[in-house]
This record gives sequence, structure tokens and C-alpha cells, in this order.
Amino acid sequence: MGGRRIGTVLNRKTQSNTPPALSPDPAVLRGIFGQNLQILSAPYKSVSGLCREIGINRTQFNRYLSGESFPRPDLLYRICQFFDVDARILLEPVESIFATSPELLGHSFLSGFFGASPTAVPEEIFPSGFYSFVRRSFIDDTLFTIGLVHVHREAPYTFLRGFEPRDAMRSQGLSTEPASREFRGLIMRQEEGVAALVTHRNSLACSFNFLTPETSFQSNIWEGYATRTVREKVTGRRAARMVYEYLGPGLTKALPVARQAGLVTLEEVPVFHARLLRLKEEFR
Repeated sequence: MGGRRIGTVLNRKTQSNTPPALSPDPAVLRGIFGQNLQILSAPYKSVSGLCREIGINRTQFNRYLSGESFPRPDLLYRICQFFDVDARILLEPVESIFATSPELLGHSFLSGFFGASPTAVPEEIFPSGFYSFVRRSFIDDTLFTIGLVHVHREAPYTFLRGFEPRDAMRSQGLSTEPASREFRGLIMRQEEGVAALVTHRNSLACSFNFLTPETSFQSNIWEGYATRTVREKVTGRRAARMVYEYLGPGLTKALPVARQAGLVTLEEVPVFHARLLRLKEEFR
């Protein structure tokens, strides 16, 4: 017992004599944080729009970007939640933070099942840019959901991002804040088209979408279906046919869709899209 006590005392004494680590220069830390924010903000075309989505003052955000100041704890939490990172963005380059996480689709256990073949989606198969989509509402059979998504590439992956319509969220008693409405997904190549695994932030539920080119005469149309990972209920749907229309990389065609996005009646659905939804046929 005496030996152990002596050892403990020596350890404590040694630790107490250890000089404290030098504190990093606050200016350096602000620079790291500012550079991280620049990298995380790069995919967003409008800083003003990004600030609105996060719920943060544009002037203050610019000060963070330039390394002039740090955010308050509540604002830092909001930033981390939005970009799906942790508070290490104050101390470490964002590239090193992401590098500490294993590459899921490249994991040895999935080798040969996922990887380059399914995740490499050529532009000619599914081009980057804006898409409108329409499907029957999962909640109300008399209504349809019209929405807008954006597809972009970050090698070697193809990603999808969009926002649930406010009225659809409101009708379910859910938050209409941008962070709650946002969904993102990974697009993968399939034998007859593409598939997308889509989810909301920090959600344990997701949807699976499958799309194949509509081949009659329009090369910018995809038809398929969307399914939800929810249990079977007496009311509501778990699967519905869906139509995507490619609008191009610019905002000219996307903005009118963004203004229309939400729950609509059948009369407001484009005639050709309604025909592809085959509303009188049972979904199989």
C-alpha cells in the first residue's frame, strides 16, 4: 500500500511541475475558423441566402469569414448544426476533421458492392443543375407535392439538396425553419437509371428514390418513384410515383418552380407530368 501511495504522490508532483502548454494565438484561431467557414460556404452561391438559412447576421458572418471575431456559443452551435460539423472548426482545418472519419463507401467490408461503379454518375446520365419534381402527397391523396432540388458533384460523388415545402411541414405540425426543411442525398447509378438515398439533418428516417429516363420524346424528363422508411399506417402513403424534370444549371427556370413549390391540386400539375404519374393505375 505504501509503495502505491508514494507512486501516486510522485505522479502528482511530476504533473504539477509540468509547465502548462502555451495557449494558441487568438488571431491564429480566428484565421483557422474563418478559413474553415470559407470552405464550408463555398458550395453556396449567395452568402446572404446562406445567412438567412442559418439565421445569422450577414455583417457578423463576414467578420467570421475574415477572421476578425468568433461567434457566441449559441451561434457557433447553430453554424455547426447547419454544416454538420463539430466545434473543432475553431481549432483545426476542416480538411483534417473530415479526414479523421473513415470513407464509408470505400470501406473494405463493402468493397465490390459499393465504390466507383455505382457512385460514378456521368453528367450525360444525370446532369448537374436544378430539377423540379412532382409526386402524389404522402399525407393527402387529393394533393400533390411540387418541389425543387439541386444536383452537384464533389468527386467522386453526386449529391442532391432541397427543401421540403413549408405548407407540407406545417400541415404535419413540424418546424418550418430552413434547417428542419432541408434534405440532402447521395445519387448512385443503377442499371436502368439512378437511385438517391435522401434524408433530413440528424434524422433516423429516409427516403429511397429511383428514376429512369422517360424515352418517348423528352430527354429532360425522368420518371420513377419515392418510398419512405416508415411503418405501414391506415392513412398516408409509403410509396408514390414521381417525375423529375431537368431545368438546367441556371436560375431562370428554377425560380418559378421555387415560387410554386408546395402542396397543389391535380389541376396545377403539368399535364405531361400527370400523365406519367399514371394516377388511375395501381402502384406496384
